[in-house]
Amino acid sequence: MNSLLNYLTGKRTAPLNMLVALLFAVFAFVALPLPANETTPGTGLPETTESEQVNKIRDNFDVSEGSAAFIVYFSDTEFTDSQLEWLQGTFDPQIMMPSGGANEKFLEFTNAEVMGEPFVPPATISEDGKTALITVPLDATDNFEITTERVDTMRELAPEAMPAGLSVYVTGPEAFIKDVGSIFEGADFLLLAFTAGVVAILLLITYRSPVLWLIPLAVVGTADGMAGILARRGADLLGFNPDASVTGILSVLVFGAATNYALLLIARYREELLNFEDRREAMRIAIRGAGPAILASGSTVAVALALLLLAEIEGRQVLGLVSAIGIVIAMITGLLVLPSALVVFGRWIFWPFVPKVGGKNPYEKSIWAKLGKTVAKKPLAVAAVGVAILATLASGGLGIKNGLSATEIFIEKPEAVLGQEVLADAFPAGSAAPTYVIVSKEYADEAAQLVDIPGVASIAEGDGDSQYAELRLVVDAEPESAEALQIIRDLRTELEALPSDAVALVGGQDATSLDLADATARDQALLVPLILISVFLILILLLRSLAAPIFLMIAVVGSFFSAVGASWLLFQNVFGFPALDLTVLILAFLFLVALGVDYSIFLVTRAQEEAKEIGTREGMKKALGATGGVITSAGILLAAVFTVLGVLPLIALAQVGTIVGIGVLLDTLLVRTVIVPAIAFTTGKKFWWPRKDFAD
Repeated sequence: MNSLLNYLTGKRTAPLNMLVALLFAVFAFVALPLPANETTPGTGLPETTESEQVNKIRDNFDVSEGSAAFIVYFSDTEFTDSQLEWLQGTFDPQIMMPSGGANEKFLEFTNAEVMGEPFVPPATISEDGKTALITVPLDATDNFEITTERVDTMRELAPEAMPAGLSVYVTGPEAFIKDVGSIFEGADFLLLAFTAGVVAILLLITYRSPVLWLIPLAVVGTADGMAGILARRGADLLGFNPDASVTGILSVLVFGAATNYALLLIARYREELLNFEDRREAMRIAIRGAGPAILASGSTVAVALALLLLAEIEGRQVLGLVSAIGIVIAMITGLLVLPSALVVFGRWIFWPFVPKVGGKNPYEKSIWAKLGKTVAKKPLAVAAVGVAILATLASGGLGIKNGLSATEIFIEKPEAVLGQEVLADAFPAGSAAPTYVIVSKEYADEAAQLVDIPGVASIAEGDGDSQYAELRLVVDAEPESAEALQIIRDLRTELEALPSDAVALVGGQDATSLDLADATARDQALLVPLILISVFLILILLLRSLAAPIFLMIAVVGSFFSAVGASWLLFQNVFGFPALDLTVLILAFLFLVALGVDYSIFLVTRAQEEAKEIGTREGMKKALGATGGVITSAGILLAAVFTVLGVLPLIALAQVGTIVGIGVLLDTLLVRTVIVPAIAFTTGKKFWWPRKDFAD
């Protein structure tokens, strides 16, 4: 240990360590980057789910399988004769179908043919005569560039020569893929720019130095870049392909965690500079003091994130893998690179508030030291008030709703959503997203009778092969809504009446959403206990205590429920979000428990260090005075960084950012600085039970 500390802080070895780190960073940036991902991400569901089994069977049908785009023309009043003629064309007896209609604009895209010629079905007119739908059959592709190009081209062609009084939208599966994907074009740069800007401003405010903030920002920024590259490499080795939402969260997570570690180390370094003339010795003592907290904190977050590899949905597995890699890099940077970067320069980097040997420790008279003394006078009452505040906020989550429909996932609705809403008003809501029932051929007629249930607007024969028949159902409910998912459940229940040797599967967009919801429920049931157990065990190993980890775990879970309750009130009354996205609760729980416990670790490890000399109660007072400022700065910074996720117009990311931001602030300003100290003041040396080497 001493050899490593001497290497990190030595007069000659510290610059050498910086050079080694720089060379490794250059190698990573030059030799390891992977090409940008141009593949449209799939659902991420395992092959055993019913909707994925349907997709696999349908892929084997001897038909031209593909995707579709929907061109929706709309008028506020019933179409005029001239508008209808432009939309539908005129009947040509030679080819026995209309010709010259708006559908002919899209012949170059279709994968359908009639008599060897490209064919796009003529426009279908709604019953009220205000909406026309042209369905353009397309070849399926997972190349996002191809999807973007043809959707953009159709959107250029659709309004050409359009009569006055009409509006047009291009929607459907292809348009949704394009519009969702376009959200993330340039997202990495946007998130990085906002995140780096927020971190720079808060570091400048925290240190009030024109120089010091540049050092952690440069180190953290480099760590973030390396994390993105190495995490994608790790994902690629395991066959994963992270999309822009995953890499965006990774960037926010690494910036937030690495900056937290930097704040803790620099605060301890500055404190030790008051005791040692030799800045290198001061740094060695600072690493010994802050190092265990950083190591335990990073390990806690990395282990919790790695548990996402046990999730059923691939997207969560990818997020867990790349985020765990990112946190490890952030931790290594904070422990092995930042110390050398700081000691290479003199004390002057703290200018104009340069710490001098023998100077007064500013933490002794800080607001947090005064708060500790105040809480110590009536700790039980203070703890009760703190718990009451958490409980009141948590009550705001009563009646919380989960699950957004396909048209509700955006903060700002793109064209695909607007078109889908027009379609839903004019035709059965599920017209644009049919449900497929795959059944053994000999039971097709019986299945058709069973699936004729309330909520199913129409049933038609679809494709098939020698083994399976297909029924195409239109569900009269908005795609991916709670009503649509319940209809899918009812369909699957009805099909259970078929003989046991019959294959009867329900697939399609709504079925996929139902399977995602069920997989999410299973992931939560598995991962939530595992995350709590892993964090609890790490706290036990760190503190060699049982009582303190139990108190800390109860506090962190309480702050999670309070954050969810407070956020739900905001989502309902300020932002107008109809529900939480399915992924929000599990991600928010993971980030809040793993990151929130960081502040407990920062506080309690310092309290334990001081308690060895001056007892538990006095040790907690001194620890609160010494770490209260850095915990507050770190918490505000992390909350601000997660709020940056709201710059992207997806409700899920905005919700995760808001819940984590509020939760971190509660952890910082209430739980770690008031409730936890109050518990320690109340319990005294029992706080460390079963250890007996501490006094009250």
